[in-house]
Amino acid sequence: MLKIDRGGLIFLGLLLLTMVVVPLFNLAVPETSPLHISTYSVTLLGKYLTFALLAIAVDLAWGYLGILSLGHGAFFALGGYAMGMYLMRQIGSRGVYGNAELPDFMVFLNWDSLPWFWYGFDMFWFAALMVMLLPGLLAFIFGWLAFRSRVTGVYLSIMTQALTYALMLAFFRNEMGFGGNNGLTDFKEILGFNLQEDATRVALFVASGLVLGLGYIACRVIVNSRLGRVAVAIRDAENRVRFVGYRVEHIKLAIFTFSAVRSIS
Repeated sequence: MLKIDRGGLIFLGLLLLTMVVVPLFNLAVPETSPLHISTYSVTLLGKYLTFALLAIAVDLAWGYLGILSLGHGAFFALGGYAMGMYLMRQIGSRGVYGNAELPDFMVFLNWDSLPWFWYGFDMFWFAALMVMLLPGLLAFIFGWLAFRSRVTGVYLSIMTQALTYALMLAFFRNEMGFGGNNGLTDFKEILGFNLQEDATRVALFVASGLVLGLGYIACRVIVNSRLGRVAVAIRDAENRVRFVGYRVEHIKLAIFTFSAVRSIS
């Protein structure tokens, strides 16, 4: 059963108000008006909404389960890269080097063909699926190894930080095929809409707000459920919860994996 306290209702109300006011003041108010919100500000606010979703995911794992994850940035970045790969495939022959198949950075580095792990990212539905699947799979594998070994406290936090650092080092290498230090750049369009258009950026802002609201509600459902109450008990007295018969490792793994997926999608 969904129960949202007063603070949650205020948050959702302010979020809904922001999703209405910001597009209105950007598209309907003239640029000469002091009430006009620039497209740059809309884009910046959209980024803040995505970071807020990451913060909610961290709060679920840390605030309610007691797992201080310093590596949620890895899950966030991994999902972002999945969508970035789709956007790079949409550039096609409009890139600097005019190659319809290879992104510009691959042409610059003399790649002969598209790596196998880039296949499928020319389709939006596949990229959207990978946005959730890749962070979830990484979190599941990491959590299964860590929780079954009963790694807790600061040791687990350091391991999550090491995971993020290892992933960063891997992605920074040019031979990995993810853009190296330059990353993925020069996006053109999404679903056929020009990313430079004001209307497209406003639509992405609204989509970010909707995902943030749904993410908050999903986390609230978990917190109010029996699973959420057991998670709080694990946070406060893990050994007691294990003593009464709960599979603590399974509960940790489920919430940690869900938190990783929620951090980006």
